[in-house]
Amino acid sequence: MYEKGIVIVGGGHGGSQVAASLRAGGYDGRLTLVTAEPEVPYQRPPLSKAFLKDPAHDLLPLRPESFYVKNDVDLRLAATVTAIDGAAATVALADGGSIAFDRLVLAAGSRPRLPPIPGVDVDGVLTLRSAADARLLRTRLHEANDVVVIGGGFIGLEVAATARLLGKTVTVLEAVDRLMGRVVAPQISAYFLDLHRGWGSDVRLHSPAGRIVDEGGRVVAVETAEGTRIAADVVLVGIGVAPNIELGTAIALASDDGILVNDFVETSDPRILAIGDCVAFDHWELKRRVRLESVQNAVDQGKTAAATLLGKREPYRAVPWFWSDQGDVKLQMVGLSGDATRSVLRGRLDDGHFSVFHYAGERLVAIDSVNRASDHVLGRRLIAAGISPAPEDVVDESIDLKALLAKVTTKAG
Repeated sequence: MYEKGIVIVGGGHGGSQVAASLRAGGYDGRLTLVTAEPEVPYQRPPLSKAFLKDPAHDLLPLRPESFYVKNDVDLRLAATVTAIDGAAATVALADGGSIAFDRLVLAAGSRPRLPPIPGVDVDGVLTLRSAADARLLRTRLHEANDVVVIGGGFIGLEVAATARLLGKTVTVLEAVDRLMGRVVAPQISAYFLDLHRGWGSDVRLHSPAGRIVDEGGRVVAVETAEGTRIAADVVLVGIGVAPNIELGTAIALASDDGILVNDFVETSDPRILAIGDCVAFDHWELKRRVRLESVQNAVDQGKTAAATLLGKREPYRAVPWFWSDQGDVKLQMVGLSGDATRSVLRGRLDDGHFSVFHYAGERLVAIDSVNRASDHVLGRRLIAAGISPAPEDVVDESIDLKALLAKVTTKAG
């Protein structure tokens, strides 16, 4: 189909999925997967949890190395793409080599943001994105007494919970008025605030970091914007990520806080597709531009990219879902609650098993579940099918919401 072949830049969940879906879909041409990391593509979510707790815990590969050999995928490890030559249809590598392509998939991911404060570059101030980051953080955590986490999002809270399990003194500094404020309902934020405080972490809202204090180039404390000093052997910064769009913008691919893609994950250059954290797209339901940072989005967009490359143009319409394991509590989210006008509770906050259903008018748009995996699984099916249980039925736990789904599915059949 393609003379020069297909090149995938990025070895995360999305990039690996593209390669797998292409081969599963019958593509038998040249296929190259280039990743800057030295490891065979691996699962990233455990890096902030099980991997940190146990020095013996190894990386979990997405697919064994034998998969790439068996499927004739040229897996280039520790290979950094430095530029794209659109005219020559090649990618340049840091070692001076280059790879020609007919079609190119950018799965370049994202990188941690750093706060613009003094001392953020001193030894002991860490971020968590890659296996190398996780190895360093694991070593430092096990050596540390006092840990400060800057940012009350998923990564920060997952690391905070892990550090408490390791017996460390933990302080979480969140600049705004609630935890995970961009992605969950206020009830969920309040519940996790109580959880983390109950586990012994000192969680401070409305407390942006002001500067990092060091002695001899090594962190010893964090000073809040108000001047309060907090001892720290390790500082984990988790205030969000920035999309890696530079390869695309250097060749004038359209971008807006992410490389812009259409429903088929094609960029403004039809030879080049892009997926995952590094892309922005017009969401079919929200009717506005979004960038989704999740394993699900990367994997599902990887499947869409493969379908596009195989000539099976299927618009991206996957329902977004996310999760976060903090301590022994599992938070699962489906849908996007940004446009919700009303939220109702199913279950009880005080028994630690509940869900918050979000509605935009009468339409169910999202569900946040705490230790209620069945609600999450059902919610994915409800939202995908466009089914919206009445809020009063959601609140009434004697009503089986699965029956509603089964009834509608039977009618459709």
